[in-house]
Amino acid sequence: MAVRTLISADAEALRTHSRADFVYESLRDAISDGRIAVGERVREEEVARNLGVSRTPVREALRRLQLRGLLVVFAGRGLVVAKLSQQQIVELYAMREILEGSAARFAAQHATAPEIAVLYRLQEKLKAAKGEATRISLNRQFHQAIYEAAHNRYLMQTLDSLNDSFALLRSSTLRTPNRRPGSDGERLRIIAAIERRDPELAEKAAREHIRQSQDTRFTSAAGFAAPLQKSRSKQSGAGARA
Repeated sequence: MAVRTLISADAEALRTHSRADFVYESLRDAISDGRIAVGERVREEEVARNLGVSRTPVREALRRLQLRGLLVVFAGRGLVVAKLSQQQIVELYAMREILEGSAARFAAQHATAPEIAVLYRLQEKLKAAKGEATRISLNRQFHQAIYEAAHNRYLMQTLDSLNDSFALLRSSTLRTPNRRPGSDGERLRIIAAIERRDPELAEKAAREHIRQSQDTRFTSAAGFAAPLQKSRSKQSGAGARA
């Protein structure tokens, strides 16, 4: 089974994480990169054995994964990796657009000069990055840096939960060959708006960045155009208030 590819906890991992956090992040990442497939059963005892931890932190991590919708109970099989419906993916992106826009707006109001400098450094690294895995990691760091610059703990908690759900989408739009130049420009526009202390422009740039990301994903999957447009129509009023 794919769960066998999980990496056992080492001393450093357990110094910087609780055991439950370590198990949770290991399983979430394994779901995200496809080592644990959609519909595959996740067994408590097997996870504990392969990660080298007791069953107690595994049990806690599995509960968290279930609460966040990454695992579901399947009759006769126990906990399995969830599969998002077309409508769930549309809803996920709609919420991400609103929340990422809000994070950028707050960052334009509250970011410190060092935090803005971090955003520029991460973008420079992203532009120069060669490997796909490196780009994906740096992109996550970039968005996380905006959340931190927003200085709103409740927004950060909500975004962390939402972004964990994106593990079920598995592939990143950064893997799309023609996406990279556009995403570089979009990130620079977000940073520039934050640096200028322009909340409205920062929110607009961040929301456009997410829309372009979802368009890239949806254009490669037949049947998404209609629900995408319907979702955007429903969210237009909310966007004006975000």
